[in-house]
Amino acid sequence: MSPRRHAPQVGATARGLALLAACGLVLQGAAAPTAMAVTSSAFVRVNQIGYPAASSKRAYLMSSVAETGATFAVKNAAAATLFSGPIGGKLGSWSKAFPFVYALDFNQVSATDTYTITVAGPVAATSSSFAIAPEAGVYAGALSNALAFYQTERDGPNYIPGPLRSAPGHLNDQTAQAYLTPKVNAAGRFSGDLKPIAGVHVDASGGWWDAGDYIKGVETLSYATDVLLSGVHYFPSRMGSGASNFTAEAKFGTDWLLRTWDDSTSTLYYQVGIGTGNAKTIGDHDLWRLPQADDTFGGSDPLYRYIRNRPVFRAGAPGSLVSPNLAGRDAAAFAMCFQVYKASDPAFANRCLLAGEHIFDLANTSPSGNLITYVPFSFYPETEWRSDLELGATELYFAVASGGLPAGAPHTDPLFYLQKAAHWASAYIGSPEDASDTLNLYDVSGLAHYHLHKAITQAGNPSGLEVTPAALLADMQKALDKALAQAATDPFGFGFPWSVWDTTSHGAGLSVMASEYDELSASTTYADWSGRWLANILGANAWGSSFIVGDGTTFPHCIHHQVANLVGHLDGMAPVLKGAAVEGPNGTLYRGFLSAMQNCPPDDSDAFATYNSGQAKYRDDIESFSTVEPAVDLTATSPLAFARQAAGLR
Repeated sequence: MSPRRHAPQVGATARGLALLAACGLVLQGAAAPTAMAVTSSAFVRVNQIGYPAASSKRAYLMSSVAETGATFAVKNAAAATLFSGPIGGKLGSWSKAFPFVYALDFNQVSATDTYTITVAGPVAATSSSFAIAPEAGVYAGALSNALAFYQTERDGPNYIPGPLRSAPGHLNDQTAQAYLTPKVNAAGRFSGDLKPIAGVHVDASGGWWDAGDYIKGVETLSYATDVLLSGVHYFPSRMGSGASNFTAEAKFGTDWLLRTWDDSTSTLYYQVGIGTGNAKTIGDHDLWRLPQADDTFGGSDPLYRYIRNRPVFRAGAPGSLVSPNLAGRDAAAFAMCFQVYKASDPAFANRCLLAGEHIFDLANTSPSGNLITYVPFSFYPETEWRSDLELGATELYFAVASGGLPAGAPHTDPLFYLQKAAHWASAYIGSPEDASDTLNLYDVSGLAHYHLHKAITQAGNPSGLEVTPAALLADMQKALDKALAQAATDPFGFGFPWSVWDTTSHGAGLSVMASEYDELSASTTYADWSGRWLANILGANAWGSSFIVGDGTTFPHCIHHQVANLVGHLDGMAPVLKGAAVEGPNGTLYRGFLSAMQNCPPDDSDAFATYNSGQAKYRDDIESFSTVEPAVDLTATSPLAFARQAAGLR
């Protein structure tokens, strides 16, 4: 069986040994071979895409020996030294092999150029090259790459031809049969056969593949669409025009969400495809192939029937309550759709707003048991949902307040939604999960609080709301201060543990939240940290690797992604899946090879093992889905972080 990305929240456990055995995977954790100690080695780690000229600038010296008395120099492309001085104080120990990490601060350098940093001391070191330039110039390429990722990830007839894509995939999704959700075990295995819903077919074509596989789910696609629409709306000059114009791509995501919500019958379909099969059927994760092969895969062999004709799973009977995480995220996407497209495509925008109001009204506000995520729930064990309803209600407020509403809108008073948004923000703040996570798939309060703060301000701060702008800011600060406490334990200052899932997306999410707080509070409280946390996932880390493909001088080559593996180059040369944010370092590594995989690296080497700590590990290997599988939700916060930095919002 193919390894499959799953992303537990902080503190959650992996699927366990039973699932690993079911998937044929080998876990490389505490029993894995440890990296050999390195003698007299030192490395300089930098933000590999560069530093905005007006920002603070920090690189890191990581050494196997004490670098007492060492100095460093920042040299431009002509090898002229623009700044030199003693290295900063020791920031801590990374590992037994590298017990010394030092700060290299060079805020004084601001001239636009390409630079390197050299260290002279007990052990010399030289950095990779990096740029210093105005904000927009530093992040322009990364924004363009992020757009390319989503364009490549497109499913259905409206794919975009390019170096990695030569044909559409899953055209049979246009007439997909709907099924009841099967009872499955933690690995997703079900007994017997799926139960079709008689006479119900859904046009579930389009959308983006969730990750390196070809499943599509409302949970992750709604989150990605929300974040992209937020970028288009709030940063039109960064994400709504030019080489990084996400306007059409965000609409593509929204259109698929509309396809999976039948507004005429109030029915939600939440997943396309089944990951795990059984003795009588093959699932999506059992194969390694290109998407265009699926519509005719296996001819008429019934073993492959759910590869050729992918099931669509219904969340509940028509008119039933909707899991609040999905209702809130869908409502947010549909409400932002109305705001963004009402001028360019009013018919589409009107459909969006009506759908958004309808699905929000059906949100199950007293959920019991597991939220609806994916089959199985253990792949995406989401538990927090109040921030989703906060985001949905906030965007519905903005949509209704903007006027020009379609006929038949259930609620036409924007205050109705502002009160709902404030209620759910207050409920989130009072919940056990308050500020236990930062902006990512599992907690959208980092986006919802920012938008709601703006909404309350736009409305003139009306009395009687259950939350105030000050309370929203305080809650954002609570989460950010927890990140600062975590950063104090890490010599590279990362605000999230390197040894758990979704490290890359959390780094971008932290950058976004820090920038949002400073914007709303008109302060520079977290300005340095917004840039540093983003730099952490772009090369300023122990491994000296960017965790976004194509961004920087060193980035993943062997990503766990079928199209990139089968069509792309595996040495970092084009074509690669540009802009794809991978999982990033983790506490565990996995092994599992499928027939047809292009082995990468070909010699089974591990170039990054030397830099692993006792807890945090990174492996650039096709089999290591826990570190190098990309996903639409993992990537979503990076373009928003880039846009904010490019706009000078640090």
